[in-house]
Amino acid sequence: MELAYIPSPSTGVIHLGPLPLRGYAFCIIIGVFVAVWYGNKRWIARGGKAGTVADIAVWAVPFGLVGGRLYHVITDYQLYFSEGENWVDAFKIWEGGLGIWGAIALGAVGAWIGCRRRGIPLPAWADALAPAIAFAQAIGRWGNWFNQELYGKPTDLPWALKITEGTNREAGLYHPTFLYESLWCIGVALLVIWADRRFKLGHGRAFALYVAAYCLGRGWIEYMRVDEAHHVLGLRLNVWTSIVVFALAVAYIVISSRVRPGREEIVEPERPEDSAKSEPSETAADPEDKADDDGPADAADEDDAFADGAAEDTSASAKSAKDADEDTPAKDAADGDEKADAESAKKG
Repeated sequence: MELAYIPSPSTGVIHLGPLPLRGYAFCIIIGVFVAVWYGNKRWIARGGKAGTVADIAVWAVPFGLVGGRLYHVITDYQLYFSEGENWVDAFKIWEGGLGIWGAIALGAVGAWIGCRRRGIPLPAWADALAPAIAFAQAIGRWGNWFNQELYGKPTDLPWALKITEGTNREAGLYHPTFLYESLWCIGVALLVIWADRRFKLGHGRAFALYVAAYCLGRGWIEYMRVDEAHHVLGLRLNVWTSIVVFALAVAYIVISSRVRPGREEIVEPERPEDSAKSEPSETAADPEDKADDDGPADAADEDDAFADGAAEDTSASAKSAKDADEDTPAKDAADGDEKADAESAKKG
């Protein structure tokens, strides 16, 4: 008796007239926007500039989508190039089929181009984006729910996923591996955020931690899936890929921590155009211009000073002339005659 299960949508596309709105595409788009938004916040916190993440994402996202699709088509070529299949379906990305390994690999090439154009070290940018990419994966996995694909083995657990009859699938209750991976990606994002704050991860080590942690979960989730896949030594190809990539990520963390310990102090250098924008619109007045502007006032002050000096000189000259008059020989002779007359009168 089916007591509980997770229902699947009756359709993965809604038509608005001739325009199809596909759930898978919506999940991918929402995931990209969340990654750019949160990655931008982390980049600014690391000392970068607002908008840089979006500028580099313009390169990384298209490369990542192409890489993800190429990986899927190459590893599952029988779905498109075997007898009875239509090779044109390989281009129908909206029907599902993106390999995370190809998306990360070719997306890194696009990010490298964008970082090189901005003079930014790719490892620092990748560290800022690491948990944001994990959150984007968690959202993007719900696109598999809309397409009723990539489910696991049959189960009667209360959270089983109900799959309806369709092309290359049988109706029944299965493990919701899309949900397992979505929750695992959220856990990976939180782990990277905590470790980055606790240990100040730098030089690409936060991104390597994201890769290693994701591979751990992808390995056992991949083992539960029942969709068609190539096997090597009894294991699915993606299980082997997870093992190899996990080992490489761990090795990078160990070697990098010894060769380049610590974290980058500067993640985004100042660009000439940024310096030009930060300069004031009006430059400070030249000292000579200021002197020219103050010229009339200074001249007036000099004229006033000259007038005051002339007046003082005039007063001094007048005083000197008066003193000179008082000390002249004529005055001395007159004083002597008056004194002689007085003495003669006294004798007479």
